[in-house]
Amino acid sequence: MTEKDFTITKLGKCIRQSPIKYSRAHAQKDVRFIDDNLKILYNNSFSSVNDELNHPEKVLLEKAGPREHIYFDPEMVHAGIVTCGGLCPGLNDVIRSVVRSLWYLYGVRKISGITYGYKGFLPEYGYPAKELNPDVVDQIQETGGSILGTSRGGADIPRIVDALEKKKLNILFTIGGDGTQRGALAISEEAARRGLDISIIGIPKTIDNDISYVSKSFGFDTAVEKAVDAVRTAHTEAKSVHNGIGLVKIMGRESGFITAHTTLAISNVNFTLVPEVDFSLDGENGFLRKLEERLAEKNHAVILVAEGAGQKLMAESALKDESGNKKLEDIGLFLKEQITEYLLSRKVNFTMKYVDPGYMIRASVAASIDSIYCARLGAHAVHAAMSGRTAMLISQWNNAFVHIPISMAVSKRNLIDPDGSLWRDVLESTQQPDDMY
Repeated sequence: MTEKDFTITKLGKCIRQSPIKYSRAHAQKDVRFIDDNLKILYNNSFSSVNDELNHPEKVLLEKAGPREHIYFDPEMVHAGIVTCGGLCPGLNDVIRSVVRSLWYLYGVRKISGITYGYKGFLPEYGYPAKELNPDVVDQIQETGGSILGTSRGGADIPRIVDALEKKKLNILFTIGGDGTQRGALAISEEAARRGLDISIIGIPKTIDNDISYVSKSFGFDTAVEKAVDAVRTAHTEAKSVHNGIGLVKIMGRESGFITAHTTLAISNVNFTLVPEVDFSLDGENGFLRKLEERLAEKNHAVILVAEGAGQKLMAESALKDESGNKKLEDIGLFLKEQITEYLLSRKVNFTMKYVDPGYMIRASVAASIDSIYCARLGAHAVHAAMSGRTAMLISQWNNAFVHIPISMAVSKRNLIDPDGSLWRDVLESTQQPDDMY
């Protein structure tokens, strides 16, 4: 188990007065400019407070926000923004916030968008950088996707740092998930090894909400909202016929948070299957038997399954994507086939509708609640970069925006605790057995 250490790396002393002009007339202390000594409790339960106060340098979190003194001279800053991995609602909102914060708050006039992920740094791909300013990003929050494009792979760290040197980039914002942030950490380490003053700031993008020490990732609320629409449709179809089954597959490679929250949001799901909780198909307590019992009692059923659930039930794939992630077998189609075969063998008449809204959700425009979150994430990322912090990402924790070392964020996956309150609430909502194994 990784020891908690939330110490933030800094490039040097902040000796320049921030160009941000805040009136002191009505300002409360630590609301406008943030004191470096202001910390947030990692765990706010009463039993943990004494332990945290005994080791404040390692277990208290640094509060995010603008500093009165900054490290970089804004006139000398060349900032870069890169988006990597799969699409997620809110990417353009974050890009917009970063550009506007750099431009209007700090007067930074040289901002480059690195196109098509980390591959945009590598000359053999020939992807040109995109000049960014407020006019370019003014309306991009109205569309889904990323105006910079995205890709997986391409994390050739030495050559990326070569490109940073050649382009004279001294700030890089990396918007991406676990693999992207691991790459960002490696970039910061290589830059430090070369003695380069480059700030690497991560903005966690993972629609599955699986990055540690991040309460909620941007795009998550939008994903739940869109998934609810899909489940509502499946439920209507299922109830409209005798023994109707609505089967909906939702994103979630290793973490079932979208699936769990969607279940609670709509409250008409009867079976929720997630990667963190194993289940079997066969036997008296297996999923198929319980589904048959549900149909006999209520004449319809709605099943919500995360894409990474039930992988042990299928032949494991040896294939990997460009990010090195194992390619998953399609649990949705597998369940559809297994349910069909089982119910036909039991001479149960039924009608099943299968819905997979994944790519529609990923490409959606961010909901308002996510747009607000993205705006604040982007601004806090800029404040952190201008104050010379590096190898860190912006997170929201205990209702505050904080700085988290990338090394801590990627040290483990954020997973549903099968013994925790979230899964308990899901079981209470679905009324499915605690154990289908």
